[in-house]
Amino acid sequence: MGAYILRRLLLIIPTLLGIMIVNFALTQFVPGGPIEQIIAQIEGRGDVFGGFAGGGNDAGTSSIASGDEKYLGSRGLPPEFIEQLEKEFGFDKPPLERFLKMMGGYLTFDFGESYFRSISVVDLIIEKLPVSITLGLWSTLLAYVISIPLGIRKAVKDGSAFDTWTSGAIILGYAIPGFLFAVLLLVVFAGGSYFSWFPLRGLTSDGWENFTLGHKIADYFWHITLPVIASTISSFATLTLLTKNSFLDEIKKQYVITARAKGLTDRRVLYGHVFRNAMLIVIAGFPGLFISVFFGASIIIETIFSLDGLGRLGFEAAVARDYPIVFGTLYAFGLIGLLVNLLSDMTYVLVDPRIDFESRET
Repeated sequence: MGAYILRRLLLIIPTLLGIMIVNFALTQFVPGGPIEQIIAQIEGRGDVFGGFAGGGNDAGTSSIASGDEKYLGSRGLPPEFIEQLEKEFGFDKPPLERFLKMMGGYLTFDFGESYFRSISVVDLIIEKLPVSITLGLWSTLLAYVISIPLGIRKAVKDGSAFDTWTSGAIILGYAIPGFLFAVLLLVVFAGGSYFSWFPLRGLTSDGWENFTLGHKIADYFWHITLPVIASTISSFATLTLLTKNSFLDEIKKQYVITARAKGLTDRRVLYGHVFRNAMLIVIAGFPGLFISVFFGASIIIETIFSLDGLGRLGFEAAVARDYPIVFGTLYAFGLIGLLVNLLSDMTYVLVDPRIDFESRET
């Protein structure tokens, strides 16, 4: 097992490198970089995307670059000013040199400083990461609380009316996009058109620091309820069907037939014998489910509910072309995902020692 873990850890290096190379190369062809953002603000267009409208700008402020212009909308600006911006952002160096310098810093978790926030990217990630982790963790726990009892019940009632209509509900929940369900929750329960039972945005109320401990806990769960439900809607469907199929496979095995022949009750057979074996794959899948919720829901859910997490940070940085934050959050997401996938494999071995990944690779 030690050799397998070492190989997986070493494999993380080229995998992360490949992720960063692809995304760094893509940014070289995406219009509207940080320098264009500053030029757009100087010209009063707010952001660079206003320049893509083209239209009726005059020659002095045209947002369409001429043949000798390097940046969108730079006509009329002093070349020395553009050169100073390039030097400040590091664009005076070739792309390969910039990439190697960036990856060299990433080896020591030095992600540089945000272009527009004047703060270390590492500090930003440390500040935002707990919000994304808590959202992913509570969503995963809620999915397990719902899915395991429901999946067991569906396995016991396989083919019944209960199994049929719950399967329909599960498929419907899985088919609904997370962002659409989040908007629906806001409209219905957060003061949209019906009820005002939950807050519209944020993770805590104003003055939260002055609340008592009990009030803090209650306020936190009051704010996290809708985001957690929205991010759980798709993950619990997969886990429920996994639990059902796992139990069905075990119920059909010979040891179950033998246990029943000995006169054991169905409940004793189910929870005394089947449960331990059927739950192995479900429990071992916890890290993988967590990371899928962490990746899949963080950007959309955090943005819709205005949660100040890592996903929303990355989205806002991408819009603003704040490349140090974009690549820093991408690196953090990639590293966490790869490590959790390794942890998931290790969990399989812990819950079922019969699994041997090393022998499978030979």
